[in-house]
Amino acid sequence: MKKILILLLLMAPLSMFAQSAPKFGYVDANSIMMLMPELSKAENDLMALQQQYNKEYEGYRTEFEKKSLEFEQLQDSLPENLLKRRQEELQNLYMRLQQYERETIQTLQQAQQTKIAEVAKILNDAIQAVGTEGGYVCVFDISNGTIPYVSTTLCDDLSAKVKAKLGISLTAK
Repeated sequence: MKKILILLLLMAPLSMFAQSAPKFGYVDANSIMMLMPELSKAENDLMALQQQYNKEYEGYRTEFEKKSLEFEQLQDSLPENLLKRRQEELQNLYMRLQQYERETIQTLQQAQQTKIAEVAKILNDAIQAVGTEGGYVCVFDISNGTIPYVSTTLCDDLSAKVKAKLGISLTAK
């Protein structure tokens, strides 16, 4: 009897571990991100910013074309010193145009990275919250292809819960 009692006491902790097996989940973060209204807003903001830069660039380009045309029409009648000055002005204007284009591309790339990082943080926070609330040990992101296999029978698909946490309609595809 004493041996049975000791055996039961020793087995009790093992049964607790068996009942609370670690839980694993997975999501397809890219497909969820595509449904996020924050992503649509970020894309719209980036398009508006790009349109502003394009409008300003077109103004600079129009100014350059106008001065270039004027130069072509007057170059035969200008004295040498004025001809050189106008050529330098055109070269400087062209260099400013190219510099503006480079800076615009760089600024738009930085803005895109910032906006996407903000959306990704919102998504990651939701994934972490769902994982914590559900008592999951680990939540895998299957969208990037770095996890070659996830058992859909041993892991829970948490995509619907993450969508709900983000306020995304569960019928959205």
